[in-house]
Amino acid sequence: MNRESIYGLTFDELAAWLLEYGHKKFRATQVWEWLYRKRVTSFSDMTDVNPDCIQLLADHYVIQTLEEHVKQASADGTVKFLFKLQDGNLIETVLMRHKFGLSVCVTTQVGCNIGCSFCASGLLSKSRDLSSGEIVEQIMNVQLHLDQAGKAERVSHIVVMGIGEPFDNFENLSKFITVVKDHKGLAIGPRHITVSTSGLVPKIMEFADSDMQTNLAISLHAPNNELRTRIMKINRAYPIEKLMQAIDYYLDKTNRRITLEYILLKDVNDQREHALELAELIGDRRQLANVNLIPYNPVDEHSQYQRSTQESIDAFYDTLKKQGVSCSVRLEHGTDIDAACGQLRSKQIKKSAKDETAVDRVASQ
Repeated sequence: MNRESIYGLTFDELAAWLLEYGHKKFRATQVWEWLYRKRVTSFSDMTDVNPDCIQLLADHYVIQTLEEHVKQASADGTVKFLFKLQDGNLIETVLMRHKFGLSVCVTTQVGCNIGCSFCASGLLSKSRDLSSGEIVEQIMNVQLHLDQAGKAERVSHIVVMGIGEPFDNFENLSKFITVVKDHKGLAIGPRHITVSTSGLVPKIMEFADSDMQTNLAISLHAPNNELRTRIMKINRAYPIEKLMQAIDYYLDKTNRRITLEYILLKDVNDQREHALELAELIGDRRQLANVNLIPYNPVDEHSQYQRSTQESIDAFYDTLKKQGVSCSVRLEHGTDIDAACGQLRSKQIKKSAKDETAVDRVASQ
């Protein structure tokens, strides 16, 4: 039976667990510092920790559960990692370089059941949630990659926008955020963490009540129900009216700005009338909402969608601006590698299946 990742414990949980086994609270502080400040990869490297405590940790937990399967580096400094989990499943994690720092996009589920018709992440259905430890370990592995480069760089920002719907794995997401923002460890400020959801209305409200103080992004992608239902099946369960009510609840509860993500699909949702309708939908929320326009990364399996022209992107942006809507166009990263979220994973799984078929064919001859 696989042991769980030590990264799945919050500091308070680690301290309580060690206390239960007769160790003082300061042991938790020692272990925490070795994990997140000194970033050891083996319990035996914790040289000032009591040997009995080391053995206890090793008997119940492991530090590394993710194995680097594929790594792609882009000319712009973006690095996409494909990690293999203990059960053989594959997940993606992406390191991106910005002027404001180094950001990591993490995955929260193996596959996705939301089923957005343009997205590579949903090509393979969800098989399970990631544990909080598996999500934290993505950050730790990227940080170790930076440590090995010897440039004293650190992960400063996190976006929870990888494979899966984060709010469909709410408990483990919450623990992950608690761990990475802990001031004794990675100390990544909550204002440097953004969680994206496709629009799970009850969880948006629960997120508002949780007071995590992180940023929230909503994958909107259409200004009306007819169009949003066509490209995002979640809109059948939570239509735009209910989604906007949840957004209002969040804004009233937190008074924090919200990001509305809008992927531009050629001749589908990128016309001037769509921009005007979007501005009307946002209405008096303008002061606390920003629209993030996203140029589409084409996916072979979704050939019905193409990337909007630069002219259309500029016109959409200009129309929103003239309507007084705060908006930006997402800076692209990794366009020379498998840029779309889930694309690298999907390709690797197909390649493995093809290789296995070829081996079976040879064996049967």
